[in-house]
Amino acid sequence: MTSARETDQRLVERVQKGDKRAFDLLVKKYQHKIIALIGRYVNDHHEQQDVAQEAFVKAYRALNNFRAESAFYTWLYRIAINTAKNHLVSRGRRPPGTDVDIEDAENFSFFDGMSDNASPEANLMRDELEERIFATLAQLPDDLKTALSLREFEGLSYEEIAEIMQCPVGTVRSRIFRAREAIDKAIAPLVKSVDAKH
Repeated sequence: MTSARETDQRLVERVQKGDKRAFDLLVKKYQHKIIALIGRYVNDHHEQQDVAQEAFVKAYRALNNFRAESAFYTWLYRIAINTAKNHLVSRGRRPPGTDVDIEDAENFSFFDGMSDNASPEANLMRDELEERIFATLAQLPDDLKTALSLREFEGLSYEEIAEIMQCPVGTVRSRIFRAREAIDKAIAPLVKSVDAKH
């Protein structure tokens, strides 16, 4: 069975030989993920589309330099993140980024326990939790937001995230830990109010 990485590599090779339709297939495959990724930076739907299109154009132009040292999607995500950041800078909207290296940060997921419940009260609570989580995520510095989004929403490994963000795995762990900590702090009052009711 052919892996996704091998399939992507074959398509990339076809594009490098002049087959533009092969690039259309790559765009179709990754456009939703790329738009979702850009959406972590850019709130406006039309701007997201524009930034995604710009990222794909940059990827297409740079594809002849792609040497398959990393997976195509890792390379594409890096382009999309940089394009989104450049878009923010051009609009004067870049949140500050910070780096701290904590080798073995704890791992916990703020999405655990957000299971579907039948009661309207539980659904309202889940919606409120999600709203608080996404609002907090939007306010995080770029580096924390990117690391957590790639881990939680894209399901990438720490190693893949380190490659995309061009930093050590320890830094990725630290960023994810700090992002989760910020979200945990933000949702703590909501969680306490639920615990008090039960």
